[in-house]
Amino acid sequence: MKKRFLVVLIIFITIASCKKDAISGYEHNLNPNLGANSTIADVSPSAFSHANPTLSGDDELQFFVGNSLFNKNWVSAPASTTARDGLGPLFNARSCASCHFKDGRGRSPSAGELATGYLIRLSVDGANHPEYGDQLQDQANLGIKPEASFVINYMDIPGTYDDGSTYTLRNPSIAFSDFKYSVIGSETQTSPRVAPQMIGLDLLETIPSSMIESWTDENDADQNGISGRVNRVYDIEKGQLEIGRFGWKSNAPNIKQQCAGAFYGDMGLTSSMHPDEDCVTGDCEGQANGGSPEVEEKALNQVALYSRNLAVPQQRDFDSETVKRGYDVFVNTGCNDCHKSNIELPDGRVISPFTDLLLHDMGEGLADNRPDNLATGNEWRTAPLWGIGLISVVNNHEELLHDGRARNIEEAVLWHGGEAEASQKSFKALDKNKREDLLNFLKSI
Repeated sequence: MKKRFLVVLIIFITIASCKKDAISGYEHNLNPNLGANSTIADVSPSAFSHANPTLSGDDELQFFVGNSLFNKNWVSAPASTTARDGLGPLFNARSCASCHFKDGRGRSPSAGELATGYLIRLSVDGANHPEYGDQLQDQANLGIKPEASFVINYMDIPGTYDDGSTYTLRNPSIAFSDFKYSVIGSETQTSPRVAPQMIGLDLLETIPSSMIESWTDENDADQNGISGRVNRVYDIEKGQLEIGRFGWKSNAPNIKQQCAGAFYGDMGLTSSMHPDEDCVTGDCEGQANGGSPEVEEKALNQVALYSRNLAVPQQRDFDSETVKRGYDVFVNTGCNDCHKSNIELPDGRVISPFTDLLLHDMGEGLADNRPDNLATGNEWRTAPLWGIGLISVVNNHEELLHDGRARNIEEAVLWHGGEAEASQKSFKALDKNKREDLLNFLKSI
């Protein structure tokens, strides 16, 4: 009798345990401290602007100096403020913060609005545009003509879920005018780019290259439809090719080089990594030197340190049943195959940036047809998702993807194609409740 009772009790406990696991959504064991000990708890408009809590001593001091440099406006040379002159003559922004407002995300400009946190890459036959270079600069110093103006037009694309619910996506196109040089015609590949949120960059830099390479599957050997691969880009300081980690197509190997590229391309400022003035055509109208270089090495390092060490906000509502169910949907529909969570760093910390830092073919719908090093016109780096649910709080919008075409998370998922098409179809096949669970999970991270 005792033996029979014990068997029944074990069966009851097993069933209860399975039921609890199914409800809890923790079978995949996601830690709400997405950035491990670099996580902070904040849901305010300042959520992306906290220092990494592990900083101390001189690094902590340099973080706040870097913050000041990140937020300051640069001016044209010559100026009495010699420490921050040299802007332009052509540029997209006067400060780092004008693109990354509150260390957050840029957005596409409205009609008649000056673009901030939004730029356009250019190329012809895979090389920089012969007159405009690799980046259109739509602002200029006083008395100088910008390279061009542009407006973004949208075409609505209707769609239907498997359950009959409808949705509408918007497909952008760009119209240029007021050219400084020749007309930007159909032979030019154009690629709009929105400035992403800045959090957790040091953690992405810490992921070993060998680990990133272990996630690649260029020939889809496991036949799951996903064939991520690395971009290899030139590391200026090392003088050799390294794995790209940053930028929409992984075209920067580290944060310092990414910062130097932004100073140069976005603000027209030279540094040790870009010592020559940006003067593609030889027509350097209005070029006045603000120093050699204009961004001193110490200042570049301070901005890089600041950029690396912005803390990751903690996941919200992680005890909510809809969020727990949503994480299971996230994993079961294959989203986690590229947007990786639970990555163990060499020091034992476990982080969940929801990226593999690899290039993936995202289909014709998102293609810009513009290559970037090894990245093709269809490939994009897996965007880190941590902080995605706080963009609306920090930046008062929810525009997503590389060009801000998605007005919210749902639209961003629906734009996925190519290697992500199976996951997109799985999302469209979900019933409304499960779709909401998935979206609630994404809004929580």
